[in-house]
Amino acid sequence: MAPRIQATPQRVRVALVLSGWFALAATLLPAGGPLRWVPVLLFTLIGPGLALLLPMPDGLRPGSRLEVVAMAAPLSLSLGVLTATALFLVERFSGAAFLVVLALFTTAAAFFPGLPLPAATRGAAERPRRGPAPR
Repeated sequence: MAPRIQATPQRVRVALVLSGWFALAATLLPAGGPLRWVPVLLFTLIGPGLALLLPMPDGLRPGSRLEVVAMAAPLSLSLGVLTATALFLVERFSGAAFLVVLALFTTAAAFFPGLPLPAATRGAAERPRRGPAPR
């Protein structure tokens, strides 16, 4: 049986950083193949958003895991739209330029702690303790 690898904050950071550069490297493959568009699509959909939200300094509470998954895609897509718009405005848009900017952003964001999430900070999804009501 293989040893189980723990998802430490450092490993999460490294995986997030590598995902952007791996997606950029995938653009060197022949056009139209799934080995090219799948890594690019996955990175664009969740990479930058996860870099903003993870890793949390104290780990994730059970209720905040769903919150991270639910917020990563909209954040990533918003950053993608802002990046594409900025590149179009300066007339420098290309697929490679788009991925370089997002990979640089993801690399920088991965070195900072994640944004605080409401469920992570107040424990919204945790079950209340049984016992007498506080007075």
